[in-house]
Amino acid sequence: MEHTTRPSDENRPPADVGAPLLRRTVLVVAVLNFSYFFVEFSVALVAGSVSLLADSVDFLEDTAINLLIFAALGWPLARRAIAGKSMAVIILGPAAVAAWTAIQRVFDPVAPDVTPLVLASLGAIAINGASAWLLTSVRHAGGSLSRAAFLSARNDVLVNVAIIAMGVVTVWTQSGWPDLVLGSFIILLALHAAYEVWEVSEEERLAAKALAGEPID
Repeated sequence: MEHTTRPSDENRPPADVGAPLLRRTVLVVAVLNFSYFFVEFSVALVAGSVSLLADSVDFLEDTAINLLIFAALGWPLARRAIAGKSMAVIILGPAAVAAWTAIQRVFDPVAPDVTPLVLASLGAIAINGASAWLLTSVRHAGGSLSRAAFLSARNDVLVNVAIIAMGVVTVWTQSGWPDLVLGSFIILLALHAAYEVWEVSEEERLAAKALAGEPID
């Protein structure tokens, strides 16, 4: 008897061996990020830092990405590709916030309060470093989904280190310009991460079409 594949399963990938571990990992990472958002957001308002404010919004972005992975992991390739592209757009959110805040401050740059800024950044490094470490072993288990989460956590560690360096420069110059320059750096990182996630999502879209026997465009 000839075996036939059901059309509804044509673009469904083989079961991910690491899927249960990935789901548990991203849920833990989502809780960590959501919890620290409130800490860093409050400190950013007190310190008056544009870059720290942008970074606090980034914790919400990471929360959304990891929760979306938790929900979408069992989807077929075609829907994963759509979810991955949606997350590429989500990654741009903090960049837009940083850009808008920087534009408002560009004609009146004010130096932030460095002490709470550095302390909050050290805490952020601990959270983002732990998140990146947790996601390292599962970053290939969910295609563009897990790659989005890993790239975001990795980039966040770099941003936090840059914020601390900016604090040192601010103490030396007593200027608000380093804070605004760092906001531009955060925007560039977000654009690069969004591009990488979009590319992986496009690969999954093409793979889904190939599995379905559709022409590749």
